[in-house]
Amino acid sequence: MDTTAAVLYNRDGYDTGGERLLGRHSAGEGFLKSLVQHGTADSLYCWAGSEAMFKEFCSRIQPWLQQPRKVRWIQTDRPDLLSQPGTIYRPDPALADMVWARRFLDQRAYSVCGVTHTIATKYVMESIGDLVTAPVQPWDALICTSAAVKTTVERVLTAWSEYLAQRTGGKPEILVKLPIIPLGVDCSAFPQGVEAVNTRRQQRQALGISPDDIVVLFVGRLTFSAKAHPVPMYIALERVAQQTKTKIHLIQAGWIEDPREEPDFKTSAQVFCPSVNTIFLDGRNPEIRVNIWSAADVFMSLSDNIQETFGLTPIEAMANGLPAIVSDWNGYKESVRHEIDGFRIPTLIPPPESCLDLAINYLDGSLNWPTYMGHTSLATAVDIDACTRALCQLIADSELRKRMGENARQRVREIYDWKVVIAAYEDLWRELAEIRLGAPESAPLPAGMPPYPLGDDPFRVLSHYSTQTLSNEMILTMGPIATPELLKQLRKIWFTSFGEDRRISVKTQIEILDLIKQKGAVSVGEIVDRYVTSDRQLAYLYRTLLYLIKFNILVIS
Repeated sequence: MDTTAAVLYNRDGYDTGGERLLGRHSAGEGFLKSLVQHGTADSLYCWAGSEAMFKEFCSRIQPWLQQPRKVRWIQTDRPDLLSQPGTIYRPDPALADMVWARRFLDQRAYSVCGVTHTIATKYVMESIGDLVTAPVQPWDALICTSAAVKTTVERVLTAWSEYLAQRTGGKPEILVKLPIIPLGVDCSAFPQGVEAVNTRRQQRQALGISPDDIVVLFVGRLTFSAKAHPVPMYIALERVAQQTKTKIHLIQAGWIEDPREEPDFKTSAQVFCPSVNTIFLDGRNPEIRVNIWSAADVFMSLSDNIQETFGLTPIEAMANGLPAIVSDWNGYKESVRHEIDGFRIPTLIPPPESCLDLAINYLDGSLNWPTYMGHTSLATAVDIDACTRALCQLIADSELRKRMGENARQRVREIYDWKVVIAAYEDLWRELAEIRLGAPESAPLPAGMPPYPLGDDPFRVLSHYSTQTLSNEMILTMGPIATPELLKQLRKIWFTSFGEDRRISVKTQIEILDLIKQKGAVSVGEIVDRYVTSDRQLAYLYRTLLYLIKFNILVIS
């Protein structure tokens, strides 16, 4: 059996060509490309809601196919077919709806696997909390991209579980697996060797930078609230320029999400680092995203916000042989080894319960997400003195830059290259499949009970509305309007033909009508015996019979 997963596909999860380029877009595109290039399964599975979306998926992966692979479409209204790949992968942590949907079928049929990106939003926190009450199984997983993320997820799950124990008297067991698998980069995508040297020369010439000048590079969205407040970086750079008397250029390659911030970014650079030549480039440009690393000597990202969880750009910098100066914050703590691949700069935050007013106002909608992040960013400090010292060391010592850059490059090849990361995904999917074979099932579905109590079959939860319920003992005869002409009209009119795709075929309907016409009267049970071979067919048949009764084509005798 293939060790793979069907990919839940929509363009937003895997496209870096949009106006709003986010880290999850880069990560999603990198994952999909690498699954196509480095996955070991014979088939690729796409879970998409329409044929047009599936065709887009095929078009997107076509340039990456290095060997013939079968590409199979599983429609989103056929979750039963997910047993073929054995796992469904979605590029976010919203697993609850999917495990509830699986309970309508067979909870052992397949595994559900998601991944974390930003985790501090209301939506994501609620999605994580839902994993406590949803019918998650030991063969399901939420991939955490860093140990920092896993710690947060565990805290949320534990706090919610303890609240439910207090509220209901029972403490739910947390069953979802939380493996740590990092995001990746394609090391081969960046200029190497002589090409990198030539690219460096070309980039610097184009930007008016002399060969011996120092270039510090920041890559990412230019937003103070959701990435990194630039002023601490500006202050440190100015101090270093004054102390070392070195010509320093700061390249900020990204895009300004909020137009109100553009003058602030540029004005604050003039105010806080007037001795530094600041250059702004559009990081959404694919050529810039690939080549700008070669122009730099040092990468810097002083992330100070709660939306960051992993940090892809330091990994990209390390893949390009750059020493990295990063804040000692979230996933950066794990990717950049202090004084080996670069420097981690200490951070400081207020004690717990200092921001409960922000939490309640974000919850009640008084603060939107960007404003909420902005308040927390301004309450997070990065050690500017330590940053200054790190920069001075790297600027003064070209051998240190080279040594740290090579350490970083080697680390990325061993841990963060997508070839390595995809292998870890496949190992996980293989492990989940093995667990599915033998682990006890959580919350098995009792006969006659709704798979999802808050979204049951309407004709069970509302069964008391009607006078009668269709049963196999009922006898059907032909109704007064069962003529070919009227049947044809029913199929022509939109609101009498509505829902045709959720009933049995017109061909089978005609066969049933011919049978009843021939015999004069037939029981529902006899029709069921003749035409039903699956639960889905049975449901469609019952609905079709009610449809025919509704329009007086059939009548209950």
